[in-house]
Amino acid sequence: MRLRLRPCGNYKESYKEELPIFETDFGRISSLIGLILLFFVIPFVFGSYNLYVLNHVAIYAIAAVGLNILTGFTGQLSLGHGAFFGVGAYTASILMTRLHVPFLPSIFAGGVSTALVGLVFGIPSSRLKHLYLTISTLAGQLILEYIFINWESLTCGASGIILPKSTIFGFDLQTDRSFFYVIFIFFVIFLWIAKNIVRTKYGRAFIAIRDNDQAAEGMGIPIFRYKLISFAISSFYAGFAGALWATYVASISPEPFTFGLSIEFIAMIIIGGLGSITGSVFGATFITLLNEALSQGIGYLMNLKAFTGMVTIAPFREFIFGLVIVLFLIFEPKGLAEVWRIVKSSFKLWPFSY
Repeated sequence: MRLRLRPCGNYKESYKEELPIFETDFGRISSLIGLILLFFVIPFVFGSYNLYVLNHVAIYAIAAVGLNILTGFTGQLSLGHGAFFGVGAYTASILMTRLHVPFLPSIFAGGVSTALVGLVFGIPSSRLKHLYLTISTLAGQLILEYIFINWESLTCGASGIILPKSTIFGFDLQTDRSFFYVIFIFFVIFLWIAKNIVRTKYGRAFIAIRDNDQAAEGMGIPIFRYKLISFAISSFYAGFAGALWATYVASISPEPFTFGLSIEFIAMIIIGGLGSITGSVFGATFITLLNEALSQGIGYLMNLKAFTGMVTIAPFREFIFGLVIVLFLIFEPKGLAEVWRIVKSSFKLWPFSY
């Protein structure tokens, strides 16, 4: 048996050979090494703060993958993903605090409930397209924000909800390290599921609808049904990520689930690369690290004597954030996934690349 470490040409003889996630043994070995480092090295090398940031990267990456399935693969732009993230968070919080539902059923219930909400807001996709569909999802964002704030008997309004300690199979999830394993196990599973979804007939139907919905309908694809499926999958990912986030931070309020969060999710998939599962992870990593760097930088500047009392420096964070998005759209519209593809191509051609 000979290892396939680096292909020197395209010698595929069947459609089945186009489907594997890893085309070579090098990819499989690299992924295995990466998983070993992820679960057996990083948790013991990184400090509490670094693990906290990595946990947020993984949670946001799960939600970004869901949005990319809807927007990047199906072509349905949504401005309500931040609110869907909040639906999952509130569902898990209410179940754990009022009904004392365990950790695992609560976060899965958060995903299922959000998928049902996503189906409701996906119904207009049967008649609306492009900008009009975007406006309808924005309406969903505003409606859900209103519910989070004003339905106090259910969501506790602005005062928020304090969650109890999470446990899984008898183990307390009280530290960043213990949550790291749970979050990244789900991260790997959901990434693997998304990779397989886009390789099935559903993924091919999503791409056909994105490229030309009329041609897809002419080929016999029931576009409304597949659009609803895409909305449901995307919402489930967002709701599950939101539920996971709520149990991790152990307290929620309506403030995080605003229109700004929806814009951040869109920035993740644009910067990472539309129509790329890997790009969603790159984008979530980039935006999360950028937010942390800006928060630390602004906090440092506000503590300096020269900037004491200057309130106008606060919007500087939003300015930098928007500037980075614009620069990516201008100079690298295909996102970080395209940069990664070029790097991999150069590696395959080495030492003959230039």
